[in-house]
Amino acid sequence: MGDVPRRAVLAAPLLMAAAPVPEVSEYTLSALEGGTLSLADFRGRALLIVNTASFCGYTPQYAALQRLHDRFSAEGFAVIGVPSNDFRQESTDAARIREFCDTMYGITFPMAGLTQVRGPQTHPLFIWLAERGGGAPRWNFHKYLVARDGRTVRAFPTATEPESPTLLRAVQAALAGRPLV
Repeated sequence: MGDVPRRAVLAAPLLMAAAPVPEVSEYTLSALEGGTLSLADFRGRALLIVNTASFCGYTPQYAALQRLHDRFSAEGFAVIGVPSNDFRQESTDAARIREFCDTMYGITFPMAGLTQVRGPQTHPLFIWLAERGGGAPRWNFHKYLVARDGRTVRAFPTATEPESPTLLRAVQAALAGRPLV
C-alpha cells in the first residue's frame, strides 16, 4: 500500500459514505402567485409545512394555521401552506385557490402552488419530509414541523388541530431549540 497507512485506506470508504444531511432550506416550491418559493428564505426559522385543500372537512384548520403563524412569526416561525389535489379536494386553478384562502380565511402565510405530496410524482420536499417525519400524508392538512436546524422533523396527522396543546408545545420547543416533544 505504499506510504499510505493501512488505517487511512480502511477509513476512506467511511468518509465518502457520510454525506451531509440535507436541510429543508435546500428545497424550492412553485409559489401560488407564480415564481419560486425558496425555503432558503426561511433558513433558521421553525416551519410548519402543511398540505392543504379548499374543499375538505378539515379546511377550517386554515383559520387556526393563520392564528398560529401570527402568534409565533415574530419569534422566527412560519406556516407554509402547500395546496394539493392528491385527495381530490382542491381546485386546479391557482387564482381560485388564492381567492378562496384570502376571502374565507385571510391567509397571509406563504402558499405554494399546487403540489403532489404523495404517489409516484411526489415533490422531492415531501419525500424528504416523509423520510424524516414518519411517512407521507394520509390526508389533507397533514403537518410537518421542521426545527430551526432545518433537519429535525416531527409530523402531526390531519386530526391534530393547529392550536392543540401537543402541537403548541412542539412549536415552542422548536423555537427554543429543544427536542420536538
